[in-house]
Amino acid sequence: MTDASATVGSAGLPTATSIYTSGTSTTPAANQQYNSQLFLKLLVTQLANQDPSSPMDSSQMVEQTSQLASMEQLTSLNSTSTSNYQTQMQATATSMLGKTVSWTDADGAAQSGVVGAVAFSSTGSPTLTVGTKTVSLSAVTGVSTTAATTAS
Repeated sequence: MTDASATVGSAGLPTATSIYTSGTSTTPAANQQYNSQLFLKLLVTQLANQDPSSPMDSSQMVEQTSQLASMEQLTSLNSTSTSNYQTQMQATATSMLGKTVSWTDADGAAQSGVVGAVAFSSTGSPTLTVGTKTVSLSAVTGVSTTAATTAS
């Protein structure tokens, strides 16, 4: 393998280069997420390459700037909502400690038992430990405070 450095295209954005010695190039997957840096690069490129005889309308500049501000606020809101959702799921799972939960296993059989532990991961649903079984929070179909036999 050789070390290929990224090249910059005419728009100031990196172009695809191959890191393999075979000479085959790979095209990166399209970026579905816009960010403020990309937006600003495009805006600066547009300003730098505009026709001096017909400069950009100031109302267009204000509109694009407000679009950037809106995009940044929506990105921040999305991040906050995701964080709040994770926190709520963790609080819900923690509240089930010591309680009897019911769920349907992979074979379709109804199971129940007392929650002895809760585990969290950065991705996905928290998991509950019921006896020797691990149950996803999303699989729980019922919760009660009454004692029941622990699932084996």
